[in-house]
Amino acid sequence: MQQLRLLHGGDYNPEQWLDRPDILAQDIELMKKAHVNTVTLGVFSWSTLEPQEGVFELDWLADIIHNLYANGIYTILATPSAARPAWMAHQYPEVRRVRADRVRELYNRRQNYCYTSPVYREKVRIIDQKLAQRFGNDPAVLLWHISNEMSGDCHCELCQAAFRRWLKARYNSLEALNKAWNARFWSHDYTAWEQIESPAPQGENAVQGLALDWKRFVSDRHIDFLKFERDTVKEFAPVAKFTVNMMYRFDGIDYFKMSKEIDVASWDNYPTWHKPSETVEETALDTALMHDLYYSMKGRPFLLMESSPSFTNWQPISKQKRPGIAELAALQTVAHGSDSVLYFQWRASRGAEEKLHGAVIGHDGREDARPFRETVGVGQKLEVLSEIATVCRKKQAAIVHDWENKWALEGSCGPRNAGMGYWDELKLHYNALAREGIAVEFVNQESDLTGYGLVVVPMVYLLTDAFAQKLCDFARNGGTVVVTYWTGVVDESDLCRLGDTPYGLTDLLGLRRTEIDGMYDGETCRCTPMDDSTLPETQASVLCEVASLNDTDPATPLSVYAEDYYVNCPAVAVHSYGEGRAYYLASRFDEAFYRAFYRAAVKEVGLTPAWPEALPDGVLAARRGTFVFVQNCNEHPVEVGGVALNRYGTAVWKNGEQVL
Repeated sequence: MQQLRLLHGGDYNPEQWLDRPDILAQDIELMKKAHVNTVTLGVFSWSTLEPQEGVFELDWLADIIHNLYANGIYTILATPSAARPAWMAHQYPEVRRVRADRVRELYNRRQNYCYTSPVYREKVRIIDQKLAQRFGNDPAVLLWHISNEMSGDCHCELCQAAFRRWLKARYNSLEALNKAWNARFWSHDYTAWEQIESPAPQGENAVQGLALDWKRFVSDRHIDFLKFERDTVKEFAPVAKFTVNMMYRFDGIDYFKMSKEIDVASWDNYPTWHKPSETVEETALDTALMHDLYYSMKGRPFLLMESSPSFTNWQPISKQKRPGIAELAALQTVAHGSDSVLYFQWRASRGAEEKLHGAVIGHDGREDARPFRETVGVGQKLEVLSEIATVCRKKQAAIVHDWENKWALEGSCGPRNAGMGYWDELKLHYNALAREGIAVEFVNQESDLTGYGLVVVPMVYLLTDAFAQKLCDFARNGGTVVVTYWTGVVDESDLCRLGDTPYGLTDLLGLRRTEIDGMYDGETCRCTPMDDSTLPETQASVLCEVASLNDTDPATPLSVYAEDYYVNCPAVAVHSYGEGRAYYLASRFDEAFYRAFYRAAVKEVGLTPAWPEALPDGVLAARRGTFVFVQNCNEHPVEVGGVALNRYGTAVWKNGEQVL
């Protein structure tokens, strides 16, 4: 992908306005006023591109692409597979998904095709070939956008057969499969491959190895479909670059694995600003976490593919962004490694599901409306910051986020079926580091840990042998590891590890887990620091692990439980290991604890914050290369470094000189 500047623009749906050439002409003029340089086309255009089977109409798309290009606007071209035409669903029922209850869906909505269907793949291949033949080497096309927000699963007979083939390839024999699934439990041994079905509400749901493998299979099916589309386009456009838009906290696809098959990661960001239960800073931190996650997919700049310029219409409450929030969010995106600020949608649709969704241009078509004016302002600032395009962030700290671990953790029965709060745990560690101005990346168990000073291992319930060794090597060579409760419990098949746990980490931590106690919602246990510790008194919640120090080379407790039968057992401990050290957190603590813990850890490890001084509450700083962004998430002005920041204001420095 030719990357000359920060991309600004978004989803454009001219197929909805082909009968209004005046509106199409107005769009071009308004895009130029808004400093738009890129639009995404074709995401939901299949019924216009192929209104009848085998009848293709691409001239209108060519006219749009080339008119945009003549006005300095590039195209990100989507393959239209996310939403098939009605004629196809009617004529070929197999393309419609079958739900987990084994009922085939009627024609409806989007992202609900059978990814295994040979018919569907053939129809997708044909339309993708037509697009690639026409636009594959067109200089106006900057990037190819494969499908849209891939998601969901299909339980049809085609997918059942594909699942069994996938299992045969993974296990080679039923004996190995039964052992991996511990299928002898409740007498569930399988004696023929045909006996195996995907999980169902009226079927098997007690064999967690089956459920875990089904999630792996579904993820692999989506990735296989992505590769199929990508390779179809590449037949006619060998130098084309590809992306697929990922989603906030989406559980159904291993995005680390998917990202290996694309050239640039991208995601769709729709935070709920101004929630009664959350400050603007907390919403900004939650968003920053996701930006850093998608930066981590490739370890280099990503694209923000979708965001609302004002509000959504599918969340419980459609809350308008207050003045200044659109700019705050856009510049935060760039600060955390994005090379784009793209919106859904450019012009509001007149009807159907998203007619009331926010857009740069509303139904009134006015350029003096606030969303348009704020979009103009963002575009101007992105041009000032154009030199930041392609600049990477310095490695400092990493947090382990592994999709297979999350699937296994949340699929397990016990020890807290009321919810383990996986994302809540990650946020506590992330927020504390981000408030210190530390660049955070996310890794999975296959990642290389080289270059990080600190690695956080939160609730890595499914821990592989290789990653346990990798953590030990990291600490031995001078790194700092933070391991939380409920880590190192099971293997890749969700089988409990035998022997001392956390599995593979007892020597690293200088202790072993002996018991785990689930806590009721609202229940806490007081923890007190040791006399020589700088940690604050805190409250433990969710789960309390009881640990016993090793007989030889034991860990040093920094804080202990002060209540219940585990009084005086370590709640927090540290252990020197080789040239580095490892911390053990036996429970989930309050926010103040993590602020204090990571403030000390950052200094101990020698990580350099983005801003050299303590920032006022509600102010966040992030570094990207030689650029430093400081953002005021408060509703009142603050002063930082002699610069006055208005409500929701942002200041940017490059090499110490203010540029924004």
